[in-house]
Amino acid sequence: RAYPMTLGSNIGTTTTSLLASLAADSADPVEKKSALQIALVHLFFNIFGILLFYPIPFMRWPISAAKLLGKTTAKYRWFSIAYLIFMFFVFPLFVFGVSLGGPLAMYLIILPLGLLLIFIIILNVVQKHKSEWLPVLLKDWSFLPLPLRSLSPYDRIITRAFSCCKCCRTDVKEDDIENKKEHHNLDNLGFQADNNV
Repeated sequence: RAYPMTLGSNIGTTTTSLLASLAADSADPVEKKSALQIALVHLFFNIFGILLFYPIPFMRWPISAAKLLGKTTAKYRWFSIAYLIFMFFVFPLFVFGVSLGGPLAMYLIILPLGLLLIFIIILNVVQKHKSEWLPVLLKDWSFLPLPLRSLSPYDRIITRAFSCCKCCRTDVKEDDIENKKEHHNLDNLGFQADNNV
């Protein structure tokens, strides 16, 4: 249910820019035209995005991507913060830095990374649906070192680094259960001592 609402809210955000462009107080008609043009680009970009991702069922991959991110965040509590830092700071700064090098730097760095990403996505899909097509080595990712195919090594490092904070630890519930058992046993010992006196 949230998916159509999210797509609809994307169109809703464009009304602000449309109203602002219509109310632009500028004596220059070229500036008014440019403001309205950009607002309409924003509106139609979101409309075409909805037409691309909502009506065609196999194009609804953002739902499965959101589920995967949710499951990963449920397993590794630090992942959501790391994802936000990477997607909103590190990755844009990387692209900006590469773009400063000019078009040649963009092609030499971003094109191979994009091709590698496409290869990984295709390999994941083939592994999931038609693994018999692949050679034995590529049927799963076990040929890669553990830090390249799992977040658990990073999880151990991060949970050790933040083990002083109970909210960051994965074994908090187990520790709480042990502490409650110890307190319960101490209370029982105290009760027995009172009865013996």
